[in-house]
Amino acid sequence: MKKVLVPIANGSEEIEAVTIIDMLRRAQAQVTVASVHAHKEITAARGTHIVADALLEECVYVDYDLIALPGGMPGAEHLRDCPLLIDRLHKQNQSGKLYAAICASPSVVLETHGLLQGKIATGYPGFHLSDESDSEKPVVVSGNCITSRGVGTALAFSLELIELLFGRALRDKIAKSVLVL
Repeated sequence: MKKVLVPIANGSEEIEAVTIIDMLRRAQAQVTVASVHAHKEITAARGTHIVADALLEECVYVDYDLIALPGGMPGAEHLRDCPLLIDRLHKQNQSGKLYAAICASPSVVLETHGLLQGKIATGYPGFHLSDESDSEKPVVVSGNCITSRGVGTALAFSLELIELLFGRALRDKIAKSVLVL
């Protein structure tokens, strides 16, 4: 079974977070939603309350096949400022395992901490990326790093994550089941 970590924080974009979680669970991934705060319940960017499965500190010694960051502000800043998460992302990258970010998180989290070095990426318009050559694409895969633009691309982003973890056949099956034609 593929293990996925989805860190969340106060101010995370709820559509992005829930889309990633929902779609990967449809693929039968073992998804752990982890709060980077000292409490499991967060208030997302639009006021939605989300209760995480665990605190991030409870998850740092688990090996994940994928770590996927939602965007949203100030959620991305909280993710950026979490040393446990940043350490985990660097280890994920060094081991060649998948890590992903959408919306503000490619710039605010990954770029800030050198996790886009040598990568092509995309993100929410207006956030700086060192290599913006593919910034108009909805989803960019560059080695083991996957980035996406925002709320409107959350389904495409999640389907790409499914394909990378499980293959094209399952991606297509799930896309069809949710009427992505």
